[in-house]
Amino acid sequence: AIGDADHGVNMRRGFTAVLAKLAELDAKTVGEVFLTTGNTLISSVGGATGPLYGSAFRAIGNALPEPAAEPKQLLTALTEGLAAIQRLGAAVPGDKTIVDAYAPAVAAFDRQLSQGADLASAAGSAAAAAEDGMRATTPLQARKGRASYLGPRSVGHQDAGATSTALIFRALAEVVGP
Repeated sequence: AIGDADHGVNMRRGFTAVLAKLAELDAKTVGEVFLTTGNTLISSVGGATGPLYGSAFRAIGNALPEPAAEPKQLLTALTEGLAAIQRLGAAVPGDKTIVDAYAPAVAAFDRQLSQGADLASAAGSAAAAAEDGMRATTPLQARKGRASYLGPRSVGHQDAGATSTALIFRALAEVVGP
């Protein structure tokens, strides 16, 4: 309805390619996994989504050069991923984009770690915040991305990028959760 009908197909194609690449990867660091993911998304996902998510995953990978990552290191990496998306897409919260789910997820992750929570709790809170941010895009008028061309007609529709971002943060929570 707002020009993102191919988003899910593109994301599926991209992450299917990521799974195939990761199956072949003998990663020595956490960062290598994220770098491979980012490079694969850039080469396999069409439109702006591939470069946006690819840049985020590459920035995360560059921030995690060790074999394992502590929660604070992951927070730094996630923050770098958000910055990469914002540099490339020039979006801010309220633009009805990926950023509307990603920014609150990082803030929730940070808040939880600052309160002494473990990784699973922080990731769970990040996923919940991303989902809240995703839902909050519905009444917004898109100011960036393909949906912005529709102006007021974009109101009443949940943003596809925010939705896929919420799914990614939910996947993180499930992977590190209890």
